[in-house]
Amino acid sequence: MKFKIFIVLSVFLTAFALLPDRIITGTVQDTSQNPLAGVLVTTKGSQVTARTDRNGQFSIKVPVITRSLVFKFFGYLDKQVSLGSDSMLLVTLKSDVRVLQEVVVLGQTPAVKKTDFSFAKTSAGQMPNSVMSAPLGYADGAESYKMINENGFQVAAQTPVTTFSVDVDRASYSNVRRFLNMGQMPPLDAVRIEEMINYFEYEYPQPTGPHPISLTTEMTDSPWNPGLKLVHIGLQAKTVPVQNLPASNLVFLIDVSGSMMDQNKLPLLKQAFKLLVDQLRKQDKIAIVAYAGAAGMILPPTSGGEKMKIREALDNLQAGGSTAGGEGIELAYKLAKENFLEKGNNRVILATDGDFNVGVSSEADLQRLIEQKRKEGVFLSIMGFGMGNYKDSHIETLADKGNGNYAYIDNIQEARKEFVQEFGGTLFTVAKDVKIQIEFNPAHVQGYRLIGYENRALRNEEFHDDKKDAGDMGSGHSVTAIYEIIPASAKSAYLPQADPLKYQQNNSSVAGTTQEMLTIKVRYKAPESEKSVLFDLAVNKASKPWNDCSENLRFASSVAEFGLVLRNSEYKGAATYEDVISRAKAAFGKDEEGYRSEMVRLVKLAKSLDGSQQTARKE
Repeated sequence: MKFKIFIVLSVFLTAFALLPDRIITGTVQDTSQNPLAGVLVTTKGSQVTARTDRNGQFSIKVPVITRSLVFKFFGYLDKQVSLGSDSMLLVTLKSDVRVLQEVVVLGQTPAVKKTDFSFAKTSAGQMPNSVMSAPLGYADGAESYKMINENGFQVAAQTPVTTFSVDVDRASYSNVRRFLNMGQMPPLDAVRIEEMINYFEYEYPQPTGPHPISLTTEMTDSPWNPGLKLVHIGLQAKTVPVQNLPASNLVFLIDVSGSMMDQNKLPLLKQAFKLLVDQLRKQDKIAIVAYAGAAGMILPPTSGGEKMKIREALDNLQAGGSTAGGEGIELAYKLAKENFLEKGNNRVILATDGDFNVGVSSEADLQRLIEQKRKEGVFLSIMGFGMGNYKDSHIETLADKGNGNYAYIDNIQEARKEFVQEFGGTLFTVAKDVKIQIEFNPAHVQGYRLIGYENRALRNEEFHDDKKDAGDMGSGHSVTAIYEIIPASAKSAYLPQADPLKYQQNNSSVAGTTQEMLTIKVRYKAPESEKSVLFDLAVNKASKPWNDCSENLRFASSVAEFGLVLRNSEYKGAATYEDVISRAKAAFGKDEEGYRSEMVRLVKLAKSLDGSQQTARKE
């Protein structure tokens, strides 16, 4: 009898196991029919999960007997959807008003759910005013950001020349996205407008001449400050096919201290680095150094072809201990130098929340070490993870000193963007120490202001100084800068009062006979050289109507406008969230990965949050 029961049960289980799976696809949107990215899709009582992409689309394979799917997303009500014969779904999620109402700006966590944000609060539950006015920026022992002193308008007749370094970092945008997705407005100093603009790809022409960088300009009316102009400058680095990229000598330097235990830190880091490992070739080498209370080599230099071995080393990492970041960096540089490739890409990739509290005796010592290794040909890139004790100010400084880029990884999609879609740009430099200097013609320009790039400003004499470090551009990277211009004929309250110069040479006769509004000069070095190369471009005062401008200008300016509103900038003029949404939507272009449509979702989210939080952020 027992044998018969066993046979029947075996047949039943076999039949159940052979039941075919079905694939359910669909789109998740909000009540305004905007796609929602990152929505968790699950089956009740099962481990099967999926997430929506940047277009709100998902695909999930489930057993044919599955009766329903559950959709979850922070700030929205959970929704359970019954499955019928239709394998394609359109799901609409409603905002959870209670969550949005319970979220308070600047580090106050939603009352309904504790998170890892551990900002200090006063007894009244508000952020102390001293935090916002601290000279080092937004910091209360938890997250820290350098204070941004926003660029003001300069009088062209007094200071016609302006100089800055390029910036290909994109960390600010993904960090702002993290705050908004958590139901919080970002701290003002977390909003670096140039990094938000440069997060997106633009269709600038590939360089065709002797230089590895192309230069494109456009001018139009400022949409938020009537009477003023916008000058849009686009730099495009040449794209080197992956198969032609030089071999890499990489050292992963991974923070496994106790502060990295959270799910959005070490576990996400492992997933992210596995994506990078998948891109490596046999000729590439990778080593792994981990640091906590002490630093140690987890994986000796290993061929990129041994992916299973590298993955196993990543899987074995566990978090715990204090943060000997300096000791870890020294060991990582030692390994990189021992395996140095003369014509290759030698780079340390540091993954951390930035909470260095022991190790090299001071931050200044650490910076000097990184600068020295940069001069020896080993660059440093940094990937930031986590929240709560995230040290943005520290990470940004170290990446700048190491001739590397800095990104913030808030989810696996962002890791894919950095390590898969933009693999060449993230790791392979085609032009280093790229500087821009612009001379404005006072005959046509009364005043000018660079939007963003506050921490990239250079003294004018540093443009010619080849010893002065500046930003690098990787394969396929683009850099966008936007100036707001007060034309000679315009009246503006933004224009500072200044007396005419008495002793300077008067070139007004020359300036007034040309249609040139400005001249752009660019300096860069080849990756293996320490001598810079110069080229320039004169820009006439021809202005296009807004609708005739490229999608590059129209979308980039909408991102800039978003940043101005987020920062509540004194120069935002008539800028509003509604205008940002309208102008951005009209400039989506192809948007194959959905990044631009995602930004519109974030603008709408910021608008919904900002009404109740704006007062607190101004204080």
